[in-house]
Amino acid sequence: MHLRALGRLAVVIVLDKSKGACEPRYGGGDVVIAEVRQNRIDGHGAVSQHGNTICRGANAINRCAWEMEKVTTLPFRALSWCGGVWMQFRTSGRAVLAGLAIALGVAASAQEHASKAGAFNPALPLVHVEHGSNSAAAQKAHYVVLVSLDGFRWDYAKRDGATHLLALGKQGAWAPEGMLPSYPSLTFPNHFTIVTGLYPEHHGLVANNFYDETKQARYANNDPSAVTDGNWYSGVPLWSLAEGQGMHTACLFWPGSEAEIAGQRPTWYARFDEKTEGTDAVQQARIDDAVGLLRMPEADRPHLITIYYSEPDHEGHSFGPDAPETKAAVKKMDAMIGKLKAALDKTKLPIDLVVVSDHGMIKAEDGWVTLDKFANLDGFEAVGPLLYGKSEEDRVRVYNQLKKASSQFVVYRRKDVPGGMNYNKNPRTGDPVIVAMGPYAIRAREPAAGKTDQPPNAGIHGLDPGRFPQMKASFFAAGPDIVSGKTVAPFANVNLYPWMAHMLGLTAPKTDGILNILAGTLRDGGGDAAPAESVNQN
Repeated sequence: MHLRALGRLAVVIVLDKSKGACEPRYGGGDVVIAEVRQNRIDGHGAVSQHGNTICRGANAINRCAWEMEKVTTLPFRALSWCGGVWMQFRTSGRAVLAGLAIALGVAASAQEHASKAGAFNPALPLVHVEHGSNSAAAQKAHYVVLVSLDGFRWDYAKRDGATHLLALGKQGAWAPEGMLPSYPSLTFPNHFTIVTGLYPEHHGLVANNFYDETKQARYANNDPSAVTDGNWYSGVPLWSLAEGQGMHTACLFWPGSEAEIAGQRPTWYARFDEKTEGTDAVQQARIDDAVGLLRMPEADRPHLITIYYSEPDHEGHSFGPDAPETKAAVKKMDAMIGKLKAALDKTKLPIDLVVVSDHGMIKAEDGWVTLDKFANLDGFEAVGPLLYGKSEEDRVRVYNQLKKASSQFVVYRRKDVPGGMNYNKNPRTGDPVIVAMGPYAIRAREPAAGKTDQPPNAGIHGLDPGRFPQMKASFFAAGPDIVSGKTVAPFANVNLYPWMAHMLGLTAPKTDGILNILAGTLRDGGGDAAPAESVNQN
């Protein structure tokens, strides 16, 4: 393979796919191309958001990115993963070819050297953003590890005997009757609500996928160009708040964490790859990296770490919330929390562990509810059930056609959506707005001709949590700042933001959440901090 001279160090890493170790950890791939810029090594399997792709690898392993103090630590880490590495160095037109033997002793020696040098050698491919050192105040602050278990319904822990989560709640605080997600009870809107304290209509992610009439563009949660573009997001994520106040953070997956938002990025973050993130190795890697980050020197270690797991949401969708597969996933995630808690305890640091979910799950009834069976949607943009009329005349016409069309949904003009849903101000929600009145999967249109029409998932969410308790999420937390044995009534998830900011010693902006709601769970009762003003509190 030939690389042109770049005037900077370039590295070609050929991973031995036959060894098998690459496959479970990263989903396969033969070649990773990396480029060094200001001590950063960015791997490219597709066009890098940092620009200047050197070359494209065959399934090049999740657009890997590593940050290392010394370039030489990278191949030895690859050795430990895959068994064989070839490197080509080219700088200022000079090239050196080095063949590395498969030798565990060499790998161990290199890793020991990196450890002695104080380098963090991540198990995940992490991106590092240089933010200097933690401020003196940040170094004195406690730590928050925020974990999300996607789709972990509020009653799963008791139903399925999730012993580690129940013990965490007994040790600290929990919500036995659940936490209220924001409407719509979908993954991206609620994850971003948790870290901004804003309802979806205020932070901009009104659904997992939607259309922006001003941009004339679509946001899709599986589109890297969208999720990494900070212009889609409003509010100040907790990691941006912390970084702006001199505190390092790390996001081991979290919706929004791959974009620059409010002028900041996390000090460390991972790029999400749905093909690999659910493997056992990558699930364990989150724990390994969290602990590794917390063992860094005080000046460098993050005080906020977010961790995202996609289970048991996947099983809930595929098999339904009551299926054996879903119950097994609940137990699996509970065991993962047990491992994480034990690993965090060994650090002896003052860590508040917060485990939440974004929404619940309900068994779907009937087949698709397709809106264009009831109304003429010609001229409308549509994303899922969201409708975007090009003229007021079209919006009125479709509203009138749909308002008495079916008992399975109700239709509102956007301005008339009930205030308690906090979904009547942002144009991204569309107009008219369709609200399901039962566990029904709603879409605007059938797939285009020639495309396969799949039935709805066995389990769904996205419904109004005020009407459907199956949408409620989970909340467990314990640590030095949290009262032991405290239970809380169902509360809106916007209130997590000022609560976590307080535990980190951060000054929070005004949001839709207020500190008073969860102040009773805090050992200091919320201290002298004034609660953030609430726009609309459920």
